[in-house]
Amino acid sequence: MTDLEKEVNVEELTFDVTRKIRQYMKGLIEHGGSDLHIKANAQVRARINGDIVTVTKEKITHEESVTMAKEILRGRFREFVENKEIDFLYMYDENTHFRGNMFFQMDGVSAVFRVIPAKIATIDELELPSAIHKLTDLDRGLILVTGVTGSGKSTTLAAIIDEINKKKKKHIITIEDPIEFVHQDRKCLINQRSIGQDSLSFSRALRAALREDPDIILVGEMRDVETIDTALHAAETGHLVLSTLHTLDAKETINRTISVFPPEDQNRVRHTLASVLQGVLSQRLVKTVDGGRTAAVEILFNTSYIQKLILEKRDMEIKDALDEGTQIYGTQSFDTALLKLYKKGKISLDEALSNATSPNDLKLRIDGMETNVDVGQGRSGVYIAEDDADIYGLKED
Repeated sequence: MTDLEKEVNVEELTFDVTRKIRQYMKGLIEHGGSDLHIKANAQVRARINGDIVTVTKEKITHEESVTMAKEILRGRFREFVENKEIDFLYMYDENTHFRGNMFFQMDGVSAVFRVIPAKIATIDELELPSAIHKLTDLDRGLILVTGVTGSGKSTTLAAIIDEINKKKKKHIITIEDPIEFVHQDRKCLINQRSIGQDSLSFSRALRAALREDPDIILVGEMRDVETIDTALHAAETGHLVLSTLHTLDAKETINRTISVFPPEDQNRVRHTLASVLQGVLSQRLVKTVDGGRTAAVEILFNTSYIQKLILEKRDMEIKDALDEGTQIYGTQSFDTALLKLYKKGKISLDEALSNATSPNDLKLRIDGMETNVDVGQGRSGVYIAEDDADIYGLKED
């Protein structure tokens, strides 16, 4: 019987590897990093200010990587060996926990740990556009938060749910994989379900939720046709549904939601989406001049004009419609969000242009501004450890 085939006996574990991993976690937290990367036969790395940086010369051995999996997963180690990857939650302390994923690769076991603060930041603390507060007043419909992996979608959704929890008397069901932010019952009753532990799939949990007297349903991710179709049905029948998609902007979000369905169903879905959609927040994290990161957010509210564009398949006109509705509705395109951040001196010109949907158009808008903004250059954000004895002794190249 190989080491991987053995059942885990917790009493035989020393947890020496876990103590080492926790030191790396501590350094990640202290330096404001977002993700810790552990790989067998490789140096430990972290994502700090958006960049993957080496934090120690020490390598994690193949044996240590397997022991790490046993010590952290314990009773779920067998599940990990059978499925070859696994999502989990790791509690660091009462103020911080990590969303983790372990997987096998050619040299052994790798793991990625993402920091999840126990304290849920508010919309204002996250410095998100104030127009987002409008979404917390809604009672029905569909709200989508979109962006690439690591763009802060879960953090934004948690802030929205937290505000609703503080001011409304509702029943909220969350379906997540895994649970990241833990919500305490305030004015709302909140039931949080984890895929794998509390339910077998998003689509199954979402169907069940409709029989559980919910007012608000949060679906961690709309991954398949069945989940999207059920979410649209839930929104259509008077519930407020919040979810995420891995799309770059509002236009792509609408196209993706519709295009996953068979051609014969797409016209029906387009009409349903135009009817139930309340808002799309598409966000990207951009580097600030002081070496940190902030969210640039495209905001779509489903006004009568946006609804008309969706119904008439005029999706290419959505970007301009968002900017035209800025003063009245609080909508904005990505380029306008970047322009505002640049004018405030938070991001550099290069950062604004490199993240723009239409760099040339944004450059013309910036050139046309009457006031020049001196934003500086900020730090490179690239670091490397000099000595293993000083974990996270970060130093600029």
